[in-house]
Amino acid sequence: MTKYNFDKQTDRSSTGALKLDVLAERYGRADLLPLWVADTDFETPDFVIDAIRQRLDHPVLGYTVEPPQYRPAIIRWIAEHHGWTVEAGWLSFIPGIVKGIGMAINALLAPDDKVIIQPPVYHPFRLTPIGNGRQVVFNPLTLNADGTYSMDFDNLAAVADDKCRMIIISNPHNPAGIVWDRATLERLADFCHSRGIIVISDEIHCDMTLYGHRHIPFASVSDAAAMCSITFGAPSKTFNIAGVVSSYAIVPNAELRNRFYGWLKANELDEPTIFAPIATIAAFEHGEQWRRQMLHYVEANIDFVVDYCARNIPQIKPLRPQASFLVWLDCRALGLDHRQLVSLFVDKAHLALNDGEMFGPGGRGFMRINVGTPRANLQRALDQLRQAIADSNINSNN
Repeated sequence: MTKYNFDKQTDRSSTGALKLDVLAERYGRADLLPLWVADTDFETPDFVIDAIRQRLDHPVLGYTVEPPQYRPAIIRWIAEHHGWTVEAGWLSFIPGIVKGIGMAINALLAPDDKVIIQPPVYHPFRLTPIGNGRQVVFNPLTLNADGTYSMDFDNLAAVADDKCRMIIISNPHNPAGIVWDRATLERLADFCHSRGIIVISDEIHCDMTLYGHRHIPFASVSDAAAMCSITFGAPSKTFNIAGVVSSYAIVPNAELRNRFYGWLKANELDEPTIFAPIATIAAFEHGEQWRRQMLHYVEANIDFVVDYCARNIPQIKPLRPQASFLVWLDCRALGLDHRQLVSLFVDKAHLALNDGEMFGPGGRGFMRINVGTPRANLQRALDQLRQAIADSNINSNN
């Protein structure tokens, strides 16, 4: 069995890497350790690179068709990892999940229809509907005493008026790393199906469950869930191939599928670029050992962050995620307002993280850190943060 090295430092400068090249634009300075955007610093696995390289050995990159192995590879992976039987006809390529959300809004909603989201949540869930002229309705998650979150169904019933025709959920949840349980998903499905609300379930982090947790696809929990939902997935987060754009949609409901996929087909948005199926097939057919080793390393990174903060920065309380490489840091005990908190991380600790306010209501006082990086980077980042807090004479409010 190949042993992969996730401690390896890979220089991503001069490659157009988003997490590096926009630091000055977004944070006001470029001398930051980037632990923000949700791709990892791990090298894309060799079996994916080799599959792409093999295709590049042919000197013509013309129009291509979807490879026959593409859908079976996705179907097998989902069945083996998540226990959900997906039919080939339910699947379609989409050119990115955020783009897919925008496409679903335009294909399925009237101009005055509303979209529900559950903040704090991935910020394009808010920005994409707004950018497409729809009103966004907040159904905030409930912050529990132990730092975890729950869906607030009483609030959902109160805010979901007749114009609310879509809800976008993050399953597993970003930024808090929640793996939603079956009872929660079933209850949401019953609520939405009975009211004709389409559920967009973003499941891009589903293959990165941690510490023995198991992902449950929303559409798999009941007939109601299958009939009211569109599931979005991709191998991109797991195998660090976001730049390839390898997303797909799954729609079990024939009427909903015909409306959505008909719109995609009319605009030729269901046709994958040449390397998307190649990368997807390689990842799903050869990636299990790499995935397991990567997740073991990420778990150790999370443990490192949790232990470091407990010993050295008790004012910051990381929520141990149940999935993915993103850790939600509760920084409220520092007693800083939004501007001061961002300045602490950026100007004093020289770190680029995602600030909690971008994730909407409930995010103030939090930061999101990407731990999908060699552990030496986390050691450096937390040392810089500890020193910045000490130099600023910040005391705990506990």
